Amino acid sequence: MSKIVVIGSCSVDFTTYAPRLPKPGETLQGTKFTTSFGGKGANQCVAAAKLGGNTSMICRLGNDQWGKSYLDNLKQAGVDTTYVKLMEDVTTGIAQISVAENGENQIVIVPGANAYLGKEDTESSEELLKNADVLIGQLETPFETTLEAFKLNKGIKILNAAPARTGIEEILPYCTILCVNESEASLLTGFDVNIKNAVDALCKLLRYGCDTVIITLGPEGAVYLSKHTNEPIHVLCDQVTPVDTTGAGDAFVGALATYLVQNKKQPIDHIIGAACKVATLSVTKEGTQTSYPDKFNAFEKEYKSINL
Repeated sequence: MSKIVVIGSCSVDFTTYAPRLPKPGETLQGTKFTTSFGGKGANQCVAAAKLGGNTSMICRLGNDQWGKSYLDNLKQAGVDTTYVKLMEDVTTGIAQISVAENGENQIVIVPGANAYLGKEDTESSEELLKNADVLIGQLETPFETTLEAFKLNKGIKILNAAPARTGIEEILPYCTILCVNESEASLLTGFDVNIKNAVDALCKLLRYGCDTVIITLGPEGAVYLSKHTNEPIHVLCDQVTPVDTTGAGDAFVGALATYLVQNKKQPIDHIIGAACKVATLSVTKEGTQTSYPDKFNAFEKEYKSINL
């Protein structure tokens, strides 16, 4: 069975909701508190696993109550956790999030064990990395580790260049697919990316050396360009009333990886359309990993796409 390997981050999200954000030194009474499992790497891995992907996670967690809970969560999702390392005297990565009624938020992230993902992890999982059918990486863990993993892999390599940052040009020639949203694409190209100038953005990003570039556009779907076809395409998606958009991009990446190995005969625009469908379904429910759909027939219809 084709193997999807994710090397990246795990974090626990502590989220409080209040009528507004507090001012410096102020204490407010909140309305709701939630604890959930997050981190871009684990989100993408769980999204793939829930869709039936044969997944493995390479990451680090603290040997604390949150790390142990997270390990159980990955196992329950059907993820192979052979290369999940629990660290002593280091906390599991956390995100402390405050959300106001108007949608504004404040976030403090403590990487914890995520910051220690390194050479030891790529060496111990070298055979897995080499032979993975799809390898997924992001930018929430040390860049050098993701770069080394991409150099080792012989299959399809998907880089979700998030959170947005510059200075990643070295890894791009090793990427089969570079997947970014509008803000991430804007930082990498040096101009504000939108649907009107998406072709210029796709062309510029493609020149960095990857095979294919996908820019996700939220409710407007996604655009992509491959050096093999040189035809920029806009894949449309269904319109829904969103409940919670957190983690939708991760749902897209996990679905993309799954469908690339499970539905190889499908055209790439249909695969991207199916991944958009998964992301769209995720925004209709609260939460991140809990909002990701279980396996369903994502190809029961054809997805609309247009040439740009």
